[in-house]
Amino acid sequence: MSEPPVVRTTLSTFTLDGAPSFASVEVRRITIAPDVHPGAHWHNGPVFGVVESGSVHFQVGHDAPSVLRAGDTFYEPGHATIARFDATEEGVTFLAWFPVPAGTEPELTLGALPER
Repeated sequence: MSEPPVVRTTLSTFTLDGAPSFASVEVRRITIAPDVHPGAHWHNGPVFGVVESGSVHFQVGHDAPSVLRAGDTFYEPGHATIARFDATEEGVTFLAWFPVPAGTEPELTLGALPER
C-alpha cells in the first residue's frame, strides 16, 4: 500500500476563553542564545508556537515545568505569567503566532503579571 501524497496531522488544539475576535496574526521566528534565561514575562494576547530547533524550559504560572524540543508546540495564554521560557545549553529557535485585534500590537512585558 502506498503512502498518501498529503498527510495532515493536528499537533495541538487550544481553547480560547471568551471567543476573541482577531484582525490579524503576526508570525515571528525567534532565536534565544544558549543558556539565556529571560525571566518571567507576560503578553497582551495569546501566543502559539512550535520549536524549530534546540530546546527550552517552559512553564506557565505555577503549572508543572516542561522541556520543549524541536517539533513541540506551546501555548501562552494572554495576560498570564510565563514563569520560564529559558533556553537550554543548545539554545532555541521557534516560530510564534501572535493573533491580535484591530489596532493592537503584540506586546511582551517583563516580570510577573501585576495582581489585580
